[in-house]
Amino acid sequence: MARISVVIPSRLQGETDDPSSPWFVERAIACVLGQSVFQRGHVPEILIGVDPGMGTYAAARIAGKARICEASERLQAAALNAACAQLAGDYVAFLEDDDLWEPRYLERALGQLGPFGFVSSTHLERTAQGVVVKIVDYATPSSWVMTRDTFDQVGDFDTSYRWHLDSEWIGRLNEQRIPRLHFVEATAPVELDAIRSTRPNLWNILVCAAEFCSFSRHESPWPLVMRTVHPGSGMAQIAVSAAKQAQSKAEYARLIERYDNIPW
Repeated sequence: MARISVVIPSRLQGETDDPSSPWFVERAIACVLGQSVFQRGHVPEILIGVDPGMGTYAAARIAGKARICEASERLQAAALNAACAQLAGDYVAFLEDDDLWEPRYLERALGQLGPFGFVSSTHLERTAQGVVVKIVDYATPSSWVMTRDTFDQVGDFDTSYRWHLDSEWIGRLNEQRIPRLHFVEATAPVELDAIRSTRPNLWNILVCAAEFCSFSRHESPWPLVMRTVHPGSGMAQIAVSAAKQAQSKAEYARLIERYDNIPW
């Protein structure tokens, strides 16, 4: 039976600063274990990437549910790479610790791997309390599901990027011309003229991935991946810090120089 590895980078934080309050990563682990595919005999490998020195602290709360992988430096890319170094699965999925999947997301995504080497999804932004903010078409890592061959072909995350390591990785994926499927909700446009005029960020995926990307509607009116918006998220940090905004812009400039676009 094929094995599925799920990689979750985590700062071991929760909705509040109270260290005894639930961590986002605990909710993420429960989300993974609740996936329909794991109710049918599959056994997941869950790998949690954490900052240096945080392994013992993490194990005190989540030992037995996942394997803890300590990074060599305090960077999300390094935490991801530490976890990916332990991969044993035939398929690889990523879930950021504060995000969630619809219960059948992995089943749906894995069902597309074969003709496609990589699956992603539009996502629904919500607050930590579940209030809907908006639909976003950028394929965040929380929607990435792929074959192990795809991950090995594209490679590890670039630790020279602090904020936009996901865009840089997508750039290398697009360069490899790996067939890609992107899920959209039931009411999303799928004709090119409608996509270009009404969902410009969905159109960006086609511009960047060219003829190697296809869209697939599912029956739900909501995206299958839920992204949590909160003050501790990376984008929230950039929004309130001039220094971090400058870092973000510099990384975008590097991406444009390298790929002629900001990869989607």
